[in-house]
Amino acid sequence: MTTHSAELIVDCSKIISNISHLKSLISTESKFMFIVKSNAYGHSLKEIVKNLESYVDAFGVVRMEEAILVRKATSKPILLMQGIYTESEIKTAKENNIQVVIHKISQFELIGKNDSELGLWIKINTGMNRLGLSQEELKLVYKKGIIGSDSVLMTHMACGDDPDDPMNKMQINNFEKAFDLVERKTKRSICNSACLINFPELSFDWVRSGIAAYGGEFKNLNLKTAMTFRAPIISIRNIRKGERVGYGGRKKASEDMRIAIVYAGYADGIPQTTTDGTKVLVNDKQAKIFGRVSMDLVSIDITNIPKVSENDLVSFWSEELPINEFSNNNGLISYELMTRISSRVNVKVI
Repeated sequence: MTTHSAELIVDCSKIISNISHLKSLISTESKFMFIVKSNAYGHSLKEIVKNLESYVDAFGVVRMEEAILVRKATSKPILLMQGIYTESEIKTAKENNIQVVIHKISQFELIGKNDSELGLWIKINTGMNRLGLSQEELKLVYKKGIIGSDSVLMTHMACGDDPDDPMNKMQINNFEKAFDLVERKTKRSICNSACLINFPELSFDWVRSGIAAYGGEFKNLNLKTAMTFRAPIISIRNIRKGERVGYGGRKKASEDMRIAIVYAGYADGIPQTTTDGTKVLVNDKQAKIFGRVSMDLVSIDITNIPKVSENDLVSFWSEELPINEFSNNNGLISYELMTRISSRVNVKVI
């Protein structure tokens, strides 16, 4: 039995297992930063930090409010990955011992104006052209003496998930040039999850892993999906050949069928664009989505699954049905599925 609501079960032991595997790939000298932005990728930020603190060396976030929440749960280093933009944020960062990423000149000017002694990570644009200083800007800042031996020079790999993409070599070369510009005196961090997996020799002083630790994207590493997203069946009905199901009548029965109506929809986090035939699990058997996802409901074909009853739970992704299968079958990425879970879904962290 279950309450009539979608629920998310987060298994911290799966994340611990994933982190252990990722650490085995990198240098023992490298420190492991666990990225917990966006509510720990939808896994419940406060609970994740509390349960994973002893398995990682630091935490990374993008918003100041996230950093403050994490600081309340741990004394470990925290990195604000998109940096500070106001004097009040500098004050908050200092008060809470939060390290910051600097990715543009105006942030250096703000720090200089406030004579702040923050832990600095200097982000370099090596080719992704999103955030980061140019080589010329790095030269200018380094001459001012703001960057020290405790600073970390960092960049972000755009194509780390494709080791054969020539952009990887270009970014690595540009990063080495930047390291030379600071006289090779800083610490270094280049690896996100994809880079860590495909270029472990670049683990250097720090790696920064998010999606892989949660069991997303990388299906060939035996990483485990840490979240189970499931909901109960609230109705079962028989339909005749030729009858249609759901909004727009998108799906027509090719034979007499048995369908189950599951109490979850796009308001809970199942994409409205989910395609017919997407696999789900009910009583450890594979069923398939049949018809358009509604705001609160989704229909599945249970014709060939015996002994299915109301209140049985249907899993959309879990360790047994990895989140990557759902995302890949629907032209999505697992990041999106993890972070779109609605606040009305009941969350349990174990």
